[in-house]
Amino acid sequence: MMQEVHTNEVRNVLTLEEIANLAAEGGQPAETLMNVVALIAKRFRTDVCSAYLLEPDRANLVLAATVGLRRECIGSLRMAVNEGLTGLVAEQVRPVSVEQVKNHPRFKYFRDAGEDAYQSFLGVPLIERGVLQGVLVVQTIEARVFSEDEIRMLTEAATQVAPVVSEARTLDRFIAPLQERLWALARNLWWSWDHNSSSLFLDLDPARWNELNHNPVALLGEMPLAKLETRAAELMLHSRVNYAYRRMLEYLEADRTWGTRHAGVLRPHPVAYFSAEFGLHESLPVYSGGLGVLAGDHIKSASDLDIPLVGIGLFYGQGYFRQRLDVGGWQREEYLKTDVNQMPMEVAIGKDGRPVVVEIETRSGRIKAKVWRVDVGRRDLLLLDSDVEGNAPEDRELASRLYGGDLRIRIRQELLLGVGGLRALKALGISPGVLHLNEGHSAFAVLEAIRMRMQEEGLAFDAAVPRVSREVVFTTHTPVPAGHDRFDAGLVEEHIGPLREALGLSKESLMGLGRENANNSDELFCMTVLALRLSRRANAVSALHAEVSRAMWTGLFRDKLEDDVPIGHITNGVHVPSWLAPQMFRLYDRHLGTDWHQRSSEAKIWLGIEDVDDGELWETHLNLKSQLIEFVRRRAVAQAEHRGESRETLQRLERVLSPDALTIGFARRFATYKRANLILTDIERLASMVNDPNRPVQFVFAGKAHPLDEPGKRVLQQIAELMRDPKFRDKFVFVEDYDINVGRHFVQGVDVWLNNPRRPLEASGTSGQKVVLNGGLNLSVLDGWWAEAFDGMNGFAIGTGRTHSNMSVHDARDGEDLMRTLREAVIPLYYQRDRDGLPRGWIKRMKRTIRTLGWRFNADRMVMDYTLKCYVPAAGGTSSDMRASS
Repeated sequence: MMQEVHTNEVRNVLTLEEIANLAAEGGQPAETLMNVVALIAKRFRTDVCSAYLLEPDRANLVLAATVGLRRECIGSLRMAVNEGLTGLVAEQVRPVSVEQVKNHPRFKYFRDAGEDAYQSFLGVPLIERGVLQGVLVVQTIEARVFSEDEIRMLTEAATQVAPVVSEARTLDRFIAPLQERLWALARNLWWSWDHNSSSLFLDLDPARWNELNHNPVALLGEMPLAKLETRAAELMLHSRVNYAYRRMLEYLEADRTWGTRHAGVLRPHPVAYFSAEFGLHESLPVYSGGLGVLAGDHIKSASDLDIPLVGIGLFYGQGYFRQRLDVGGWQREEYLKTDVNQMPMEVAIGKDGRPVVVEIETRSGRIKAKVWRVDVGRRDLLLLDSDVEGNAPEDRELASRLYGGDLRIRIRQELLLGVGGLRALKALGISPGVLHLNEGHSAFAVLEAIRMRMQEEGLAFDAAVPRVSREVVFTTHTPVPAGHDRFDAGLVEEHIGPLREALGLSKESLMGLGRENANNSDELFCMTVLALRLSRRANAVSALHAEVSRAMWTGLFRDKLEDDVPIGHITNGVHVPSWLAPQMFRLYDRHLGTDWHQRSSEAKIWLGIEDVDDGELWETHLNLKSQLIEFVRRRAVAQAEHRGESRETLQRLERVLSPDALTIGFARRFATYKRANLILTDIERLASMVNDPNRPVQFVFAGKAHPLDEPGKRVLQQIAELMRDPKFRDKFVFVEDYDINVGRHFVQGVDVWLNNPRRPLEASGTSGQKVVLNGGLNLSVLDGWWAEAFDGMNGFAIGTGRTHSNMSVHDARDGEDLMRTLREAVIPLYYQRDRDGLPRGWIKRMKRTIRTLGWRFNADRMVMDYTLKCYVPAAGGTSSDMRASS
């Protein structure tokens, strides 16, 4: 309902006395101006109030203060006086009132401001002593006709504010360079893998930084300029901020990169990298686990290497669930809405200068989505958001939760990701040369690409398919048939029917594209089958996973032997700067050379680890272990307080775990095949092991079970209940709400990383790879990446890689092997010390782990492999390819 400000309610929006009081509180003109616009917005009952200052050239306006628009635009959002409605006020030096801004011929959308939600506009000139100083603007979400009284009152307010504006304009800069540069850092996720930059935000307010889940946009948004300047002066941050800002610019502008040398063909037509989730940082919660974190690491390494690539995903307004355990150890889920104003995102602007909105026709109506853009170093990530006006209520909630809802929601999400994602690229003027599907969720993108090619080149479907397929790369991650999305014919026709007709396909022909046996009408439509049929290059994510995948999909390639099924492998890797502890980073700087991280995929770089003093490496590890224990204690106490535990329990948890004990970590999704409870196979032997006074062992666990996975929740409960068992409660701690932050602490501080999935169901697994460069050792079943990494001396293996057709026998045997390896190999080696108190044998394994695995299992090597073996060939960029004739 429109809210008019009545003169009998408020005679003046602002008085001179109030201006004086606000000036006294703020001190600096910029601070006063922020206080003024906040008060005007409140008094005038508008969603936005902004002040724009006329620059010295009197040809441009710059945003100086705002409530409602994005505060990070202050000082950087500029417009000519002949641009937009604000410029019209300055140009005509009179009030301008518009009920529906998009209908006005002078309307111009400014991409950085975040003003797409606002419909009405009222702007008045700021005049001091007869000279134009700027423009005062109010905006509202709902369409509103401003009355003559309201226009008069805002004009009077502008008269009162004008002296403050005049004073601000007399300064060299009304916005502090410090603040502007911190905002520039905060808006690009490059800061999240640059330790110097992230430490700046930590130092500004350590307590608040942790409370805000390490979100610099939220931190800066609530920090007044005066406080920011005070903290910067106290800590002498100015030079550090300038250094970080300069390094970011050098990074973004560098042109002598690996990508420039090896991937130039992708520059005009980049890779479109589709993924249902992206785990970039804990402050951007659009991920759940390994698939998303891998996608995040992939785009970060693409940035570091400078591979032309655009990420496409969905924006989940409630993300994945927040996890809490009740007093019985049972998982409870809570969903919280993400405040988009506190995310490092901005509205994506299309070729026409307007916010991109994509539409997808289905049998049951249109689905619309806006598009957010996230800066990830040199690369862009586009996130489609269905919470837009014009969508049905169910579609506004469509992308609210990751992996939530039924099959109908799932197929609509995947339609939005694939078809909507490709249409978003087109609206932005991006013509991809390669489509990379990270798992089958986005396979509909290939159908849309075929439709576009048919339309552009006047081709029939059968002629367009091979032209598109040669540009498609498909990565499969799921080693079990039940893990692949399948939909019945009704759901497929409801959602793909209009696209099917545009492709000139019958219902049965389309269904055949998603069936192993195209003629089997009883078979469901499988997204992985669609992706395999329509991609020239398909890969698994480890050598063993490739064998499993080829065996799984022999039915799709009936004319080929199992070994000839066209699924190769590129083993996953992790983005080193994102997961490496700063202390280890500095250690490598000292001993491997300061450019080691730019060459981390080269084996020779890691030879220098053997020359590091054992004591220095061990002391660095112990410091990281101490940090982990302190983190776990804080989280354990907070969890117990939330459950209303006794004071005695809280005091015990403040001292839980010992820095002297062998510390084993386990953190991952609590799917039953990952067997988090394998360690409980012989509970009495385990109790004896953890309570050995001479060689104690302790465990830290974290992970989430899918909300609908009751067996997984029961396994989680088994682990959690050990915290209340007198025999284990000081030796087992479960950390709730597993996310990137929890994972980072775990992989940087544990002695041993435990991984015991039921072979061969682990496609790759990357958590153990994150441990490697931080000095931890892996204790793992020979599955996924570890099956190709273990050399007998760079960690520990559980079993010999043999399996058993009887699952109970398989699990019992692995459980016994796990306990034997702990008892006979891991524990004795850890506690074998020399006269200096150093475990020389253990440190030798640490160094071997780093030397033999650091270069192989990192994301730079992975992305290089994708670029040279998939992207460049798919884009037609190879200079030679001699194929033998059959």
